[in-house]
Amino acid sequence: MSDAEEAVTRVHRAEWARVVASLTRRFGDLGIAEEAAAEAFATAVERWPADGVPPNPGAWLTTTANRKAIDRIRRESKRDDKHREAQMVHDDAPPEPAGAIDDDRLRLIFTCCHPALAMQARLALTLRMLGGLTVPEIARAFLVRETAMEQRITRAKAKIKAARIPYRMPSAEDLPARVTGVLAVLYLVFNEGYLATGPDTDPLRHDLTAEAIRLTRLIRALLPHDGEVAGLLALMLLTEARRTARISPDGELVTLAEQDRATWDTALITEGHRLVRERLAAAATGTAPGRYQILAAINAVHTSARDAADTDWSQIVALYDQLLHLDPSPIITLNRAIAIAELHGPDAALTAIDQLQDTLADYHAYHATRADLLRRLGHSRQARAAYDKAIELAGNTAETAYLTRRRDQLR
Repeated sequence: MSDAEEAVTRVHRAEWARVVASLTRRFGDLGIAEEAAAEAFATAVERWPADGVPPNPGAWLTTTANRKAIDRIRRESKRDDKHREAQMVHDDAPPEPAGAIDDDRLRLIFTCCHPALAMQARLALTLRMLGGLTVPEIARAFLVRETAMEQRITRAKAKIKAARIPYRMPSAEDLPARVTGVLAVLYLVFNEGYLATGPDTDPLRHDLTAEAIRLTRLIRALLPHDGEVAGLLALMLLTEARRTARISPDGELVTLAEQDRATWDTALITEGHRLVRERLAAAATGTAPGRYQILAAINAVHTSARDAADTDWSQIVALYDQLLHLDPSPIITLNRAIAIAELHGPDAALTAIDQLQDTLADYHAYHATRADLLRRLGHSRQARAAYDKAIELAGNTAETAYLTRRRDQLR
């Protein structure tokens, strides 16, 4: 990749949300803004290698995208009012107020998470347009096929157009109704950074985890009394604290039990624990914890243990039991089984996860967990087959390296 191409990639990550936000405010149509921004970045890929990177790449992209948007409006409509709409770019009036949210990217995420769309549709659409995730990455996050996810995103865009759903910048009163979807988007973005699902990216994507934490901090400032916002921030901080310990020098995933806990970020852990304690105090007054708060509490138990042997697995199982009442998903059931293996042995856990065979047949972590349990029970042949399946489905290079080594150690 040339220096100019690397510059386009770097600028894309930094400027995409700002360019789209600028065009959305000016033209009032998120679809046009997204398409014009994409055309501007495509033009940069063509021209920058020959002409050189401009002194102000962000301004160059915004200007180019504005022109692309005007061209698109003029091409797609013959009505005079559309031509007048295209002239908005020359309007000297001050830009529309930002509303309750100052950050461009966060404002657009709240805008995309429109309650008129089904939750699954708004998550997929927002992740694609603003979360920095590709369609394959989004499909893996939802455990569906790429074609199905592509159709879901297309249908969401079609509904926006057909129903004339207004994409206005949200007011402060709009935020509580949209925050659930926004938190889900940021959680999925963070997860992709925590353990990238594709083979063509770095195993850990700090750009995604850092941005998810930054935006969640902003929401925390906007909604300081929302327990799930605090819970998600705590969960992210306690997970991010372990980042540097999660990949070995030779590029292999290091499991939680094998990590050097002295390398964990104590400042992030302290902040995460403080948020968890605040939510526990709120729960004592009758405010039931939500999904992110319970997940944060589980991570607090892990990060409180001096070493893996000191982990309070009974407390973790109890928290997973509580979580299953809120979210009886197969992923939560699988994670609970891993804790059951530590508390009651691999045989009990294997019985629990065998019930997930149909629903998680294409999920690599299911086969990796099953392989580890079979290995611990001495069933080497079955363990090898399960490792093979996990390796086939895993996209993360560090995880693949770990699974391959574990398989090859079998007798």
